Amino acid sequence: MCGIVGFHGPDNVVGDMIIGLTALQHRGQDAAGIATFDDSFHLCKGQGLVNDVFKPKHVKKLKGNIGIGHVRYTTQGANDSDLAQPFTTSYPFGLAMVHNGNVINFRDVAKRLHDKYHVLPKTTNDLELIMYTFASELRVKDLDHISVVDIFDAVETTQELVEGAYATITVIAGHGLLAFTDPLGIRPLALGRRDTPNGPVYAFVSESTCFDYLDFEFVENVGPGQAIFIDNNYQVHRKNQPELPKNFCVFEQIYFAREDSVIHGRLVARERVRLGKIIARKLVDAGLKPDMVIDVPSSGYFSASGLAEAIGVPYRRALVKNNHMGRSFIVPTQAGREDVVKKKLNPIREFVEGKKVAVVDDSIVRGTTSRRIVRLLREAGAKEVYFISSAPPIVSPCIYGIDMAMSTELIAANYTEDEICRYIEADKVIYQDLQDLYELFSEERGHGGSCFACFSGKYPTGDVTHYLRHIQEERASHRSDKKKDKKSVSAKAPEPTEH
Repeated sequence: MCGIVGFHGPDNVVGDMIIGLTALQHRGQDAAGIATFDDSFHLCKGQGLVNDVFKPKHVKKLKGNIGIGHVRYTTQGANDSDLAQPFTTSYPFGLAMVHNGNVINFRDVAKRLHDKYHVLPKTTNDLELIMYTFASELRVKDLDHISVVDIFDAVETTQELVEGAYATITVIAGHGLLAFTDPLGIRPLALGRRDTPNGPVYAFVSESTCFDYLDFEFVENVGPGQAIFIDNNYQVHRKNQPELPKNFCVFEQIYFAREDSVIHGRLVARERVRLGKIIARKLVDAGLKPDMVIDVPSSGYFSASGLAEAIGVPYRRALVKNNHMGRSFIVPTQAGREDVVKKKLNPIREFVEGKKVAVVDDSIVRGTTSRRIVRLLREAGAKEVYFISSAPPIVSPCIYGIDMAMSTELIAANYTEDEICRYIEADKVIYQDLQDLYELFSEERGHGGSCFACFSGKYPTGDVTHYLRHIQEERASHRSDKKKDKKSVSAKAPEPTEH
């Protein structure tokens, strides 16, 4: 899972891009990068947060009225500065691209690029596969008289050849800004506009919250398989794919997206409140009467408040978060995740001591973070701890861009609910019902269709058995490489690369 932005307007766009990427920092903390274009590409990227990577001396060099940016959360490929996005290629025209998602048939795509076009990707980042596939399809057109139709044709062929979940933004040097998504619309992308005295500025962003910071007006979501191209005269061209069932990632609504984002017309915060209200029935049916409901900050807040309201008990913020620590879910190692939990959460003893506490988290993935939270509450004197997951049990790996690609890591795939309860040392574990989740995000409720693969094992791209094996092999290989090459890492972010 990553965050992407793309801007095209009459003035320099780097200032807007940095604000937009900062608003998406929750989507990736491993690396950040920006590419702008005037007469040539200007590129700056490196490991670390947005504020670590882009210093004033770099910003001055990022000139141009068109550009793309990325914050990276590592799923495919290793975590090093060479894999930070954007990526660029000089032919045809010059392309710079960013993406959010995962290519699942990466071995097939890489083989085709090598065998048919004699292209050898330089890295293990699957963005290169999308970029070189698109570039290879574009270069067979009449480049002296390239048209929007030609660009959309190259997109359509790329979508046919590249399987998985992806939202992409591309600068086509001297021509304009292009965005397209996978045919099922698994990953989010929205288009916005801001009018200025010099003309309109258009922006593609992963989440609508960016528009709030930048005073942009939301225009539309980039639909499943849709391509949108904004030319140098700021004319907007659209190409829609044949109608396919939309399968938007429901985990965005449960956990990953910011609460103030609106996704497909639905405010994330409101949907999380509904999740809390729905799960209240299971708490009542289990005969549990907590003295208070608390949340695991910060993605559990709205579900916890909905639960507390539904069962008529007080909500308290009894776990205090150190906001200078990252999100433990997207820390790449288990030891790192546990260390983050210890350092970022501190229970308020005066609230929980002697109390029966229902603690609400967005989900239970590996179980170790949940166990640490239960222990913290017990150490603070909680009498009983009920652990509430506003998501159903996660029983299948995600192959579309969320860090759940190893089935051995998923506690619900390997243990019963009672065994999980004992493992995390809670008095009771309660999960959201999958059927309730289906109904909340059903097409009838106006959501238009969602991907529930991590909860159901039914993947919208069909039989993914061999792709799943490839992904697990790839990740196992990278973990083995890390163990062989244990190097000390400076607390200071590496100096960004510039071109």
